[in-house]
Amino acid sequence: MANRLEDLKVAIERPDDILRSKIDRTILLFYRQISIKRWICAVTKRLNGTGFLVTAYITDAIKKGERIWPS
Repeated sequence: MANRLEDLKVAIERPDDILRSKIDRTILLFYRQISIKRWICAVTKRLNGTGFLVTAYITDAIKKGERIWPS
């Protein structure tokens, strides 16, 4: 992911989709399409009023979860 830092930033600032995790309601997944059938997913968590990046990865599918944005 080191060479995808700009894609990661865009995914968080201008996501195509934001989903809430089915397992942990404090986890939000920010998706941004980077090519045909490829998305970057930024997994974030909000804890005690502070948000932070948990992990990020490239995926070929958007996971199931509660759609937060766009609604």
